[in-house]
Amino acid sequence: MKRVARILVCVCMVATVGLGAAGVKAAESPPGTPEPFVAAYNSLADTILGAKKTEWNLVHAILATTYSHAEATMGQAKAKLKAGQDARAEIEKLAAMVAELANEGDAAIAAVRKRLLEGGHHHNAQGEQQGIYDEGFVIVTRKAKKALLDAANTIGKLSGAPDAKALDAAWKKVEKEFSELHRDVPGVN
Repeated sequence: MKRVARILVCVCMVATVGLGAAGVKAAESPPGTPEPFVAAYNSLADTILGAKKTEWNLVHAILATTYSHAEATMGQAKAKLKAGQDARAEIEKLAAMVAELANEGDAAIAAVRKRLLEGGHHHNAQGEQQGIYDEGFVIVTRKAKKALLDAANTIGKLSGAPDAKALDAAWKKVEKEFSELHRDVPGVN
Protein backbone atom coordinates (compact mmCIF):
# COMPACT_ATOMS: atom_id res chain seq x y z
CA MET A 1 0.00 0.00 0.00
CA LYS A 2 2.95 2.35 0.58
CA ARG A 3 3.95 1.89 -3.06
CA VAL A 4 0.42 2.66 -4.20
CA ALA A 5 0.40 5.82 -2.08
CA ARG A 6 3.70 6.93 -3.61
CA ILE A 7 2.32 6.31 -7.10
CA LEU A 8 -0.78 8.34 -6.30
CA VAL A 9 1.32 11.25 -4.97
CA CYS A 10 3.47 11.17 -8.12
CA VAL A 11 0.39 11.10 -10.36
CA CYS A 12 -1.10 14.07 -8.49
CA MET A 13 2.14 16.03 -8.71
CA VAL A 14 2.46 15.36 -12.43
CA ALA A 15 -1.16 16.35 -13.01
CA THR A 16 -0.74 19.53 -10.96
CA VAL A 17 2.44 20.51 -12.78
CA GLY A 18 0.76 19.68 -16.09
CA LEU A 19 -2.19 21.92 -15.31
CA GLY A 20 0.10 24.73 -14.25
CA ALA A 21 2.30 24.37 -17.33
CA ALA A 22 -0.77 24.51 -19.56
CA GLY A 23 -1.58 27.90 -18.07
CA VAL A 24 -4.78 26.72 -16.40
CA LYS A 25 -5.69 28.96 -13.53
CA ALA A 26 -8.01 28.01 -10.71
CA ALA A 27 -10.42 30.81 -11.67
CA GLU A 28 -10.64 29.51 -15.25
CA SER A 29 -11.18 25.87 -14.25
CA PRO A 30 -14.70 24.49 -14.31
CA PRO A 31 -16.01 23.35 -10.94
CA GLY A 32 -15.22 19.77 -9.97
CA THR A 33 -12.20 17.56 -10.15
CA PRO A 34 -10.11 18.04 -13.30
CA GLU A 35 -10.40 15.13 -15.73
CA PRO A 36 -6.67 14.17 -15.53
CA PHE A 37 -7.09 13.54 -11.79
CA VAL A 38 -10.21 11.43 -12.34
CA ALA A 39 -8.49 9.43 -15.10
CA ALA A 40 -5.39 8.87 -12.97
CA TYR A 41 -7.47 7.81 -9.99
CA ASN A 42 -9.54 5.42 -12.14
CA SER A 43 -6.34 3.91 -13.47
CA LEU A 44 -5.01 3.47 -9.93
CA ALA A 45 -8.31 1.83 -8.87
CA ASP A 46 -8.04 -0.60 -11.80
CA THR A 47 -4.50 -1.50 -10.70
CA ILE A 48 -5.45 -2.03 -7.05
CA LEU A 49 -8.55 -4.08 -7.83
CA GLY A 50 -6.68 -6.06 -10.47
CA ALA A 51 -3.93 -6.87 -7.98
CA LYS A 52 -6.48 -8.25 -5.53
CA LYS A 53 -8.01 -10.50 -8.17
CA THR A 54 -4.54 -11.58 -9.29
CA GLU A 55 -3.66 -12.46 -5.69
CA TRP A 56 -6.82 -14.58 -5.42
CA ASN A 57 -6.01 -16.33 -8.71
CA LEU A 58 -2.45 -17.06 -7.59
CA VAL A 59 -3.50 -18.48 -4.21
CA HIS A 60 -6.20 -20.50 -5.98
CA ALA A 61 -3.54 -21.93 -8.31
CA ILE A 62 -1.30 -22.79 -5.34
CA LEU A 63 -4.18 -24.58 -3.63
CA ALA A 64 -5.29 -26.39 -6.79
CA THR A 65 -1.76 -27.59 -7.52
CA THR A 66 -1.21 -28.74 -3.94
CA TYR A 67 -4.56 -30.53 -3.98
CA SER A 68 -3.70 -32.22 -7.29
CA HIS A 69 -0.37 -33.44 -5.87
CA ALA A 70 -2.11 -34.61 -2.70
CA GLU A 71 -4.70 -36.47 -4.76
CA ALA A 72 -1.92 -38.27 -6.69
CA THR A 73 -0.13 -39.10 -3.43
CA MET A 74 -3.40 -40.46 -2.03
CA GLY A 75 -3.66 -42.70 -5.08
CA GLN A 76 -0.12 -43.96 -4.54
CA ALA A 77 -0.80 -44.66 -0.87
CA LYS A 78 -4.00 -46.55 -1.67
CA ALA A 79 -2.25 -48.60 -4.36
CA LYS A 80 0.54 -49.55 -1.96
CA LEU A 81 -1.92 -50.45 0.79
CA LYS A 82 -3.94 -52.57 -1.62
CA ALA A 83 -0.76 -54.36 -2.71
CA GLY A 84 0.22 -54.95 0.92
CA GLN A 85 3.25 -52.67 0.60
CA ASP A 86 4.57 -50.07 3.04
CA ALA A 87 2.72 -46.78 2.40
CA ARG A 88 3.99 -44.83 5.40
CA ALA A 89 6.08 -42.40 3.35
CA GLU A 90 3.17 -41.58 1.04
CA ILE A 91 0.81 -41.13 4.00
CA GLU A 92 3.26 -38.77 5.72
CA LYS A 93 3.69 -36.82 2.48
CA LEU A 94 -0.10 -36.64 2.10
CA ALA A 95 -0.51 -35.30 5.65
CA ALA A 96 2.05 -32.57 4.92
CA MET A 97 0.26 -31.56 1.73
CA VAL A 98 -3.10 -31.37 3.48
CA ALA A 99 -1.49 -29.11 6.10
CA GLU A 100 -0.20 -26.93 3.25
CA LEU A 101 -3.76 -26.67 1.93
CA ALA A 102 -4.92 -25.56 5.38
CA ASN A 103 -2.22 -22.88 5.49
CA GLU A 104 -2.59 -21.69 1.89
CA GLY A 105 0.91 -22.89 1.14
CA ASP A 106 4.18 -23.75 2.81
CA ALA A 107 6.62 -21.65 4.83
CA ALA A 108 7.86 -19.80 1.74
CA ILE A 109 4.30 -18.65 0.96
CA ALA A 110 3.76 -17.73 4.62
CA ALA A 111 6.82 -15.46 4.39
CA VAL A 112 5.29 -13.65 1.40
CA ARG A 113 1.97 -13.33 3.26
CA LYS A 114 3.84 -11.85 6.25
CA ARG A 115 5.55 -9.35 3.95
CA LEU A 116 2.21 -8.27 2.50
CA LEU A 117 0.75 -7.87 6.00
CA GLU A 118 3.73 -5.82 7.13
CA GLY A 119 3.11 -3.60 4.10
CA GLY A 120 -0.50 -3.08 5.19
CA HIS A 121 -2.17 -5.42 2.68
CA HIS A 122 -5.04 -7.52 3.98
CA HIS A 123 -6.89 -9.34 1.20
CA ASN A 124 -9.86 -10.10 3.45
CA ALA A 125 -9.66 -7.27 5.98
CA GLN A 126 -13.40 -7.31 6.64
CA GLY A 127 -13.44 -11.11 6.93
CA GLU A 128 -10.52 -10.95 9.36
CA GLN A 129 -12.44 -8.49 11.53
CA GLN A 130 -15.44 -10.83 11.51
CA GLY A 131 -13.29 -13.82 12.47
CA ILE A 132 -13.86 -15.62 9.17
CA TYR A 133 -10.24 -15.54 7.96
CA ASP A 134 -6.89 -15.69 9.67
CA GLU A 135 -4.77 -12.62 9.07
CA GLY A 136 -3.58 -12.41 5.47
CA PHE A 137 -5.47 -15.47 4.23
CA VAL A 138 -7.09 -15.16 0.82
CA ILE A 139 -9.27 -18.26 0.32
CA VAL A 140 -9.02 -20.65 3.27
CA THR A 141 -11.42 -19.69 6.05
CA ARG A 142 -10.71 -20.40 9.71
CA LYS A 143 -13.36 -23.11 9.64
CA ALA A 144 -11.81 -24.78 6.59
CA LYS A 145 -8.32 -24.40 8.04
CA LYS A 146 -9.35 -26.22 11.21
CA ALA A 147 -11.07 -29.03 9.27
CA LEU A 148 -8.04 -29.46 6.98
CA LEU A 149 -5.57 -29.42 9.88
CA ASP A 150 -7.70 -32.00 11.71
CA ALA A 151 -7.66 -34.17 8.57
CA ALA A 152 -3.88 -33.70 8.20
CA ASN A 153 -3.43 -34.75 11.83
CA THR A 154 -5.61 -37.84 11.32
CA ILE A 155 -3.75 -38.78 8.14
CA GLY A 156 -0.39 -38.22 9.84
CA LYS A 157 -1.33 -40.58 12.67
CA LEU A 158 -2.23 -43.24 10.09
CA SER A 159 1.39 -43.37 8.94
CA GLY A 160 2.16 -45.32 12.14
CA ALA A 161 -0.57 -47.87 11.49
CA PRO A 162 -1.81 -47.54 7.90
CA ASP A 163 -5.49 -48.37 7.40
CA ALA A 164 -7.10 -47.97 3.98
CA LYS A 165 -10.63 -47.32 5.28
CA ALA A 166 -9.50 -44.70 7.80
CA LEU A 167 -7.34 -43.07 5.13
CA ASP A 168 -10.32 -42.91 2.75
CA ALA A 169 -12.50 -41.37 5.48
CA ALA A 170 -9.91 -38.69 6.25
CA TRP A 171 -9.41 -37.94 2.55
CA LYS A 172 -13.16 -37.51 2.04
CA LYS A 173 -13.02 -34.66 4.58
CA VAL A 174 -10.22 -33.05 2.57
CA GLU A 175 -12.21 -33.42 -0.66
CA LYS A 176 -15.27 -31.87 0.97
CA GLU A 177 -13.39 -28.86 2.36
CA PHE A 178 -11.51 -28.26 -0.87
CA SER A 179 -14.69 -28.35 -2.90
CA GLU A 180 -16.49 -25.99 -0.48
CA LEU A 181 -13.64 -23.48 -0.62
CA HIS A 182 -14.18 -23.06 -4.34
CA ARG A 183 -17.97 -23.21 -4.48
CA ASP A 184 -18.84 -19.63 -3.61
CA VAL A 185 -16.06 -17.08 -3.68
CA PRO A 186 -17.09 -13.54 -2.65
CA GLY A 187 -15.49 -10.55 -4.29
CA VAL A 188 -14.08 -12.44 -7.26
CA ASN A 189 -15.41 -12.67 -10.83
